[in-house]
Amino acid sequence: MSLTLQTTPTAQIRIGHARADITPPVGIYHPMWGAARHHRATGIHRPLAADILVFAAADGSSPWAQAQFDMVGLGPDDHKAMAAAIAAGAGLPADRVVLAYSHTHAGGLFSRDRATLPGGELIVPYLDTVRAKVQAAAALAAAQMGDATLSYGVGRCDLAANRDYWDEQRGLYACGFNPDARADDTLLVVRAAAPDGRRLLTLVNYACHPTTLAWDNTLVSPDYVGALRATVEQATGAPAVFTLGACGDLGPRHGFTGDLAVADRNGRRLGHAALAALEALDPPGHDFAYAGPVVSGATLGTWLPAPQSETRQAEARRFGGGRYMVDLPQKPRPDADALQRELADWLARQHEADAAGDASAARDYGARAERARRWLNRLTSLPAGDRYPYPFTVRRMGDGFWVGVGGEPYNYLQTELRRRFPDHPVVVTVLAGESGVAYLLPADRYGKGLYQEEPSILAPGCLETLIDAVTARMTELL
Repeated sequence: MSLTLQTTPTAQIRIGHARADITPPVGIYHPMWGAARHHRATGIHRPLAADILVFAAADGSSPWAQAQFDMVGLGPDDHKAMAAAIAAGAGLPADRVVLAYSHTHAGGLFSRDRATLPGGELIVPYLDTVRAKVQAAAALAAAQMGDATLSYGVGRCDLAANRDYWDEQRGLYACGFNPDARADDTLLVVRAAAPDGRRLLTLVNYACHPTTLAWDNTLVSPDYVGALRATVEQATGAPAVFTLGACGDLGPRHGFTGDLAVADRNGRRLGHAALAALEALDPPGHDFAYAGPVVSGATLGTWLPAPQSETRQAEARRFGGGRYMVDLPQKPRPDADALQRELADWLARQHEADAAGDASAARDYGARAERARRWLNRLTSLPAGDRYPYPFTVRRMGDGFWVGVGGEPYNYLQTELRRRFPDHPVVVTVLAGESGVAYLLPADRYGKGLYQEEPSILAPGCLETLIDAVTARMTELL
């Protein structure tokens, strides 16, 4: 039987949005890259933003908030403090706030263990300022809530590439562009419109590490996300909010550079792809319906946007879900004393290389020291035992699912969820909480020497277990 209606995935909700400028001061501790040789940020490429979204059912019930920060991430205590400030501003319980990060590697590394390094003295005052700003923004977003129609659309963008590259000559995996593997190019857009049709905002969900700008860059930058926002906002006249998808094995084909123009070009590519997906959407609250034949040179079948039926509107008002837990397998933890010795050894080697004028060796030794430093910082918050209690969120808004997960899962997470739920758009947001777990790899990618396994605290089977747990919650919400 031929279909006479093509549905446009939709949600009827209430929404509020506010943005805070969270650009840090010039001179703050900056490098995220182990290969970087600078400490302080020397300037600003584009401002950093914190977007606060507050959602509620169409009748105003069950509100929750999602915050998107232009940061690489925060430590557990600072993350909780920021989420608590957002909750206080929006008047919500803390467990109804999802705080996630764009993961720009050029924004700055605001970790308290850097306080003794040059620029580190500015970190705590900066975080105090950010906390006050986002609390005020959350209050404003909650106060501005109004009725809205969300329309979900799908586009394509080939900005992202697989980054598990096998270096045949050296017999090792390098974390960089891999031309031999296909990358997920799915781009999800969500258009929010007021009852009068006015565009309220656009959400762009895409999986690609913001690693255009690397160790040679000394400026604070949101990476490609800045130009993406500017491109979409200029064309639509409404705020554009970015959420990072599952990109543990994906990064920009053109990256690891100090060239700001490359970051802006990457952002414009994604922005134009998002605009193309937006242009394909039907008017808010409409599906695409068969309107009957017209006899012309041929008998033509005509299709037109049609207002959604009462049944479709009821489906669009479905709203539910929450925060859940799943136990994931945890690897044996490294020995802290051994890491301290390793850190001291690499720093001594770096000092000797600098004294000898060997800049390349000094850079490499500094990168090794940075790996040890990060592990030491991570050990302070790891639970004991071989299981990790891992929180995640699943929410149903109309025809779509919004999934928030911690750390940096491989892209398989979102491709598999979308395969299992082909009739529903799935917005996947990573780094939404437990960023300290680092990467979640598929079981068959462990033991190969991939970079992502080294910082991960989770054992084989973690990603598959998480996917099944998310699937179970999504199924309940159907």
